[in-house]
Amino acid sequence: MKKLLFSLFALLLFSFLLTACQGTETEKVEKESEDHVEEEHDHDEHSNDHDAPEGIKIEGVADHYHTGDKIELTAVLDEESDSDHWHWYSRESADAQWEAVSGQETETFTGEATIDGLEIKVVLFDDDHKPIVQSAPIKIVIDDHHGHDEESKKIYQGYFEDSQVKDRELSDWEGDWQSVYPYLLSGDLDEVFEHKAEHGDMTAEEYKEYYTVGYETDVDRITIEDNMVTFFQNNQEYSGEYAEDGYEILTYEKGNRGVRFIFKLVDGSEKMPQYIQFSDHNIFPVKSHHFHLYWGDDRERLLEEVTNWPTYYPSNLDAEGLVRDMLAH
Repeated sequence: MKKLLFSLFALLLFSFLLTACQGTETEKVEKESEDHVEEEHDHDEHSNDHDAPEGIKIEGVADHYHTGDKIELTAVLDEESDSDHWHWYSRESADAQWEAVSGQETETFTGEATIDGLEIKVVLFDDDHKPIVQSAPIKIVIDDHHGHDEESKKIYQGYFEDSQVKDRELSDWEGDWQSVYPYLLSGDLDEVFEHKAEHGDMTAEEYKEYYTVGYETDVDRITIEDNMVTFFQNNQEYSGEYAEDGYEILTYEKGNRGVRFIFKLVDGSEKMPQYIQFSDHNIFPVKSHHFHLYWGDDRERLLEEVTNWPTYYPSNLDAEGLVRDMLAH
């Protein structure tokens, strides 16, 4: 009898312990599930607009990118913070929702330029996952200049119909421009000539000699605003007002063609040329990203100049930016 009672007691005790263990395991699973939900909730919060003051500058954004270029950005705080909980966000338009960019959780951002107009911002959070400061959005501008379609590529290479050419205003070249000639002399453009040699019919040294003649100039900088053009030459600056004077279509030895858009001096310094002629591979109104410029006092003789074509890119580009832009062509 005693043995029977002992066996029943042992069975009841085992059942009680088993039930307790199952309850503990269930509580553990439920707790993990709650934690996972809370973590997902935090992530969702990171994906929405953030109610935080602006106090971060994003440095490193380029004036424009070409498709496939590397994007490298750095977040710089206006005021120091002990927090290092960063998140970067992007959206394809102002009407879209901000989405967290996977793997970007430090003060630096790296990515690839694939979407024109993509907006990017960065937010710094505290230890409780609350946003404490954010940046203003920056926009990624992709401009491949000559376009991707066959017609645009042909125009860039100099093959087009006369009917496609349209008058252009000086505003197409408005901006602050720097000569690339000093970069050639310093050796910064050697990579460009090596690249050309890999795909062309001359050596890198021959390409450099060719472009040395082409780029040569003592006008290191040009600014264009409204109809005013200013030359920065030998530590002096001269300005003049220019008016549209039509265009001329030229045919080159290789059979391709180009267009000179011509402007005539109407007022200003006597040291400014009577004519300036732009060539930038475009044949109708469009904002220029670089150009070759010819200048002089004889309109017709200037059209015969085809060996020296001083070339200008935006002044905010450094050597690395110039090389990147040139390699894209």
